[in-house]
Amino acid sequence: MGAPNFEQSLIREKHFVAWLNKIEPELGELYLVGDVFDFWFEYKHAVPKGFTRLLGKLAALADKGIPINFFIGNHDMWAFDYLPKEIGVKMYRKPIVREVNGKVFFIGHGDGLGPGDKGYKRLKKIFGNPFCQWLFGWLHPNIGIGLANYWSRKSRISTGGYDKQFLGEENEWLVQYCKRKLQEKHYDYFIFGHRHLPLNINLSERSKYINLGDWIQDFTYAVFDGNNLELKKFEKP
Repeated sequence: MGAPNFEQSLIREKHFVAWLNKIEPELGELYLVGDVFDFWFEYKHAVPKGFTRLLGKLAALADKGIPINFFIGNHDMWAFDYLPKEIGVKMYRKPIVREVNGKVFFIGHGDGLGPGDKGYKRLKKIFGNPFCQWLFGWLHPNIGIGLANYWSRKSRISTGGYDKQFLGEENEWLVQYCKRKLQEKHYDYFIFGHRHLPLNINLSERSKYINLGDWIQDFTYAVFDGNNLELKKFEKP
């Protein structure tokens, strides 16, 4: 939400809320695996404006007792206590393991995992440093949020369509990460975001890697019905 501009983001936000309305009758638990916002930084007394429909809908779901799990992504890593307090989501900064109906899930955003991407891993340590966060917090929101939006736009321009290209299993860092994790323990499903590309890859006869894709071009999501997990697509707005 928020990219590339207000007008297009609003269309997508309404579409996302329509999806939540559609799945609500059968929704047992919701997992949002990061990069929900193009940028999010919580000042002590201020948060980015906008996203009213999305936040209101999530709060309504939480008020009905539906658990909402919110994973921090690399675009919204500066979320702190506002969303848990105001909406009631449970927030995660690292992957978690869940067992549901005998199936073992490894769930996370996915940034910084696996081999390679050393430049981003160094950058993530800087962005995650409390002192650096404190320094950024001294910038007026008009300046801080403006700079962040500018960096985000530059990043999208520089990567172009690279995020939408499948690189082959040997070059997909999250695939390699999952295969290494399977050497330690069995997992039925690895669920990630970050890659922004819908992927459903068999790691073994009993294990799959699922990347949920995005809600800018693909509008894809995964559903676990108690027995099987399926990657699905919501119609475009």
